[in-house]
Amino acid sequence: MTIEKNRRLTALAMLSAAAVVLSYAESVFIGPIYGVLRIGLANIASLLALKYLGRREMVIVSAMRVLIGNLIRGTIFGSTFWISAGGVFLSGLAMAAADYTESTVLFTSIIGAIAHSVGQTVVVMFFYRQPGIAAILPYLLLGSVPTGIATGIIASSILKRLPSLKPIPAD
Repeated sequence: MTIEKNRRLTALAMLSAAAVVLSYAESVFIGPIYGVLRIGLANIASLLALKYLGRREMVIVSAMRVLIGNLIRGTIFGSTFWISAGGVFLSGLAMAAADYTESTVLFTSIIGAIAHSVGQTVVVMFFYRQPGIAAILPYLLLGSVPTGIATGIIASSILKRLPSLKPIPAD
């Protein structure tokens, strides 16, 4: 393994760990705002992975966050796992699409936050067979914009300070 591949693998592992820690810390120390809205601090690590390493690595960081985070909380494969997975899945698709169009970190973050809320709402609607829960979606979307802005600003600030990694050709 080359030095550059080791650096990328190390960065991937550190971002995955950061995503798990940020997710856990937010759930323990901050909790939801207005009962349902979370800041999404772990999304900072996903954004960093996307812009620093690439789309595939963002998927890995997001998957690790959901799997390990729910494993630590003891909710693996329970309702919170699937709700989180639904949000992360749709958010990941939206952020990858935004990245494909070479959008800014801030725009990508806002789109990701909005998609995360939509994904979670859809999973809750199907999981609990309650289509009326969609009524809360406008409020979640209103809250997604400022939280997306906050995480986007933080991720953008961190990206400016990271050393560059040489692109590695796909295996």
